Amino acid sequence: MKLKQHLVKLLIVLFLVPSFTMAQVDFNKTPDDDLGNVEDEFQQHFFEALKQKGIENYDRAIEALKKCLNIKSDLAVVYYELGKNYNKLKNFGEAENALKEAISIDEDNEWYLDELYDVYIQQNDLKHAIKTVEQLVKYHPDYKEDLATLYVKTEKYKDALKLLDELDAAYGVSTSRDILRNQVYKATGKKKDQIENLEERVEGNPDEESNYLALIYRYSENNQKEEAFKTAKKLLEIKPNSELVHLALYKFYLEDGDAEKAIASMQVVLKSMQIKPQAKTMVLTDFVKFAKAHPEYESHLVEATTLANTNSPESYEEVAQYFLLKGQKEKALTYFEKALSLEGNNFGLLRNILLLKIDLKRYDEVAKQSTDALVMYPSQPVIYLINGVALSNLNQHQQAIEVLNMGVDYIVEDDNMLSDFYMQLSIAHTQLNHIEKGKRFRDKAQKLQPTD
Repeated sequence: MKLKQHLVKLLIVLFLVPSFTMAQVDFNKTPDDDLGNVEDEFQQHFFEALKQKGIENYDRAIEALKKCLNIKSDLAVVYYELGKNYNKLKNFGEAENALKEAISIDEDNEWYLDELYDVYIQQNDLKHAIKTVEQLVKYHPDYKEDLATLYVKTEKYKDALKLLDELDAAYGVSTSRDILRNQVYKATGKKKDQIENLEERVEGNPDEESNYLALIYRYSENNQKEEAFKTAKKLLEIKPNSELVHLALYKFYLEDGDAEKAIASMQVVLKSMQIKPQAKTMVLTDFVKFAKAHPEYESHLVEATTLANTNSPESYEEVAQYFLLKGQKEKALTYFEKALSLEGNNFGLLRNILLLKIDLKRYDEVAKQSTDALVMYPSQPVIYLINGVALSNLNQHQQAIEVLNMGVDYIVEDDNMLSDFYMQLSIAHTQLNHIEKGKRFRDKAQKLQPTD
């Protein structure tokens, strides 16, 4: 609220300043002795202060304003400008004193109070901030929301709810006030009051979808699943084209064992342009778990991944793991690659893809992809190992030996990996007819292997 007023305040002050000053000093009247010079001098210092403040020379602005006070010490606007400059310099004590002086001269000026409020907020002086905002609420209702926020921070929850109720009644509900309201309910543990408030909203405005969704969420949070399910079905009756309601319905249908309706709701969610990717990712994860328990619906899972369009590597990785556990490696590889296309710097995904391709004997692909990967991950020994395995299987044994010897230097306290390197070196040397070296590396590998 304060931010959106600053521009308005600046413009108003620029218009008000001349009128404030001329109310005390008439710059246009004929000079009487040296009075004209005094008035000119005041005006010169005052506008110099405004200029210096405008270019953020706050110290110089203060100097000019003090010169104004030496000429005329009872103008509220001078103290106001002084307070603002001190505030910019974080000299809160002087800012407070100057602004209080301005208010003592012109106690009904909203802008003076608002600046003083800002001084207190910056110091987290909530007690004085509340006192100031309580004066400000008579000027503009937006200050009531500021006051409610301060009441929440100082644990005056009853006062906060009273203000929030007044604002909701006058202007309708808002997201920002609902956040405050939920903070109060969470702090006080009054979930029943929270639910009653939402029930009243649904009853008072039965066509508003957001009220139903909020009530469904709170019922679910309070373990009132039956009430939540009823509310979701009621919303679907009132708004049959609602997409958001299916975020709740699919879970209720799953718990009820109604697989067909659950899948239908999931598909609505995954196809929706209204629902955020993060929510779709959650639904797809649940779909994977459901398919594990009910493999007869696997075809629906495949369809769901094409519908989802979540741009979420986690979603595709989840599906990949599902197919990997079922031994469907080609399908798993497809989804791992989809995930990597969305998150190209994910080392874990790259490693899984390379290992799967080794398992599927795609050695040409592995050799090229792992060579490229060594540029990105030059200190990851597993990439050297994978590259060496691929090269050996392509009968490029000397190159495999060179790569494996480089990779060994990056192994730190990992006997299992070191054993794997030695075994691959043994294979490569043996293939080149380096029998003694092959045997030596095989013996080293076996010594590192755990014994039963």
